[in-house]
Amino acid sequence: MIEIIDTTLREGEQTTGVSFAAHEKLSIAQALFELGVNRIEIASARVSDGEFEAVKHIASIAKRTKHIDKLEVLGFVDGETSLNWIESAGCHVDNLLCKGSYKHVTEQLRKTPEQHIADIRELINKATQRGIDINIYLEDWSNGMKNSPEYVFQMIDSLCDLPIKHYMLPDTLGILNPENTFDYCKQMVTKYPDLKFDFHAHNDYDLAVANVFSAIRAGIRGIHTTLNGLGERAGNAPLSSVMAILKDQMNEETTLHESKINSASRLVETFSGIHIPPNKPIIGEFVFTQCSGVHADGDSKDHLYCNDLLPERFGRVREYALGKTSGKANIRKNLEALGIDIDESSMRKVTERIVELGDKKEMVTTEDLPYIVSDVLHHDTISDQRIRVLNYSLSLAQGLKPMATLKIEINGEAYEQSASGDGQYDAFVRALRKIYSDLGRPFPMLTNYTVSIPPGGRTDAFVQTIISWNYAGVDFKTRGLDADQIEAAIKATVKMLNKIEQ
Repeated sequence: MIEIIDTTLREGEQTTGVSFAAHEKLSIAQALFELGVNRIEIASARVSDGEFEAVKHIASIAKRTKHIDKLEVLGFVDGETSLNWIESAGCHVDNLLCKGSYKHVTEQLRKTPEQHIADIRELINKATQRGIDINIYLEDWSNGMKNSPEYVFQMIDSLCDLPIKHYMLPDTLGILNPENTFDYCKQMVTKYPDLKFDFHAHNDYDLAVANVFSAIRAGIRGIHTTLNGLGERAGNAPLSSVMAILKDQMNEETTLHESKINSASRLVETFSGIHIPPNKPIIGEFVFTQCSGVHADGDSKDHLYCNDLLPERFGRVREYALGKTSGKANIRKNLEALGIDIDESSMRKVTERIVELGDKKEMVTTEDLPYIVSDVLHHDTISDQRIRVLNYSLSLAQGLKPMATLKIEINGEAYEQSASGDGQYDAFVRALRKIYSDLGRPFPMLTNYTVSIPPGGRTDAFVQTIISWNYAGVDFKTRGLDADQIEAAIKATVKMLNKIEQ
């Protein structure tokens, strides 16, 4: 069994620009509990009063839910200052930061190894008397093994008689590769077979996950991760990728629940403000999307183009992109998902239209497909549009709030309203809400709004607006494409209205 120690709430918060509020820390901790991680490093001692209150709150809840033993706090060799902080916050596991290389102990602390070891022993004895468990970080361990292995072994030999739960081996500066990771970790587990070691990778050379692989091969049984790979500089080993290689590449068991990873990762994306790259393995937006028509065809024939990373494992679904590389198989997969069935002749026309749009670099989406089918075949496959914008007027003047006057048709009846807003589109939506309010109709909540222009776009380039909505508890997106951003947003909104009307 491999033990997973997640440090999103401590190391992840060292990502530039990331600072989690107390309620955000609590939500992430709860997501990690549900995900099934074994231990959570939730903070560094002595950081701030706000951090103290956040840890105290999380610890009080963890006690009630019997998770308190999973919480760990980074502490320092500072007499009893960190111990007091950790104890007062309601925790009882101290991840003690020690020096793992000769250079660090002599140049940063200005002490001899013997002096540093004496300080550590004294602190551990005090912690034991107070009922606080100790794990130790050997900071800069990778450089220690590279340049001063005799110092590393001196440290372990001088401390291994003490009640230390885990010895943490961090690649603090991200210098390791899979080959020397295996070598250094193997030396540790061979020389000290009765000790428990954790490996803490950094991703400076984009080798964090590969180094985790090597550490486990060498016999390490504890792995440190962060959600979305957050962390100092280039970050740490992402939990999502580590989870997948442990199961698929190494046949190792964990207590993790794969289906929870996507929701946990999206939660951290929201709170951190750090967007997940769309091609990020397991959790990226595009990683379960087939673009090639031949791949979609293969999926229909005994899953010829699928590997073990099935999206359903991770709480996701496979999608089929539409564009100039689309074949009939891609399009048919999307039509099937929409419940639309057309004959081969019609399919050929729709395919030609989508390829044409793809050549113009316009993004074709599943939501657009019924409208393309309708346009190409000169009839509506999802029924007539029940809601149409008859006309609208938008005004923008310096020093005045933007205004919108809107006239729409709903099931053959025309309605008109005006409103002001913080922007032209906001004014348009406010006028629309007035109409729906007058009719006693519920109006969906706008949850996200993004605008994109094709790479190298000019002032006359198409603008794609993607709007996320929530209606009756269901989340969905609609897209609009136009040379004008507001017009694109209005098109996306009209698509939304007709979608919920169905």
